[in-house]
Amino acid sequence: MERIVREYGDTLLRTCFIYLKDVHLAQDAVQDTFLKIYRNYDKFNANSSEKTWIMRIAINVCKDYLRSAWHRRVNVQEVLAEIPTSSETHEDDTLLLEIMRLKPHYREVILLFYYHDMKISDIAKVVGAPESTVSVRLKRAREQLKKRLEDWYEDD
Repeated sequence: MERIVREYGDTLLRTCFIYLKDVHLAQDAVQDTFLKIYRNYDKFNANSSEKTWIMRIAINVCKDYLRSAWHRRVNVQEVLAEIPTSSETHEDDTLLLEIMRLKPHYREVILLFYYHDMKISDIAKVVGAPESTVSVRLKRAREQLKKRLEDWYEDD
């Protein structure tokens, strides 16, 4: 369990934060994820990678939180300062803001593909959708981000 916490803790926290848009809910979701992993690790059958299995649990926990009656929507810009950071720093948060504004099914494929370097086949297992659906979602998410970010970058 210590290895799992060490290996996946920061990644799960960032993913849950971007999904839930609240650092405190994200911390709770990570704790719930680790509890579910601990209770069910003996049921892990290696049909997929450990990372895929763990990410699926985390996303399902986040979805449960979003479905809960007390969950409230927060302004993304108000909580951006609270985002858990990794070792790399981001000077401009425009891209992150736009990713957070995507619909959840687009946001999750972008996060898993670009931030977690997962293959489309693994993402399909995590989100419980066919690979073709994941590919379409990824394509549409990219198109939306490209359209929203047209003025963000300049060609020198």
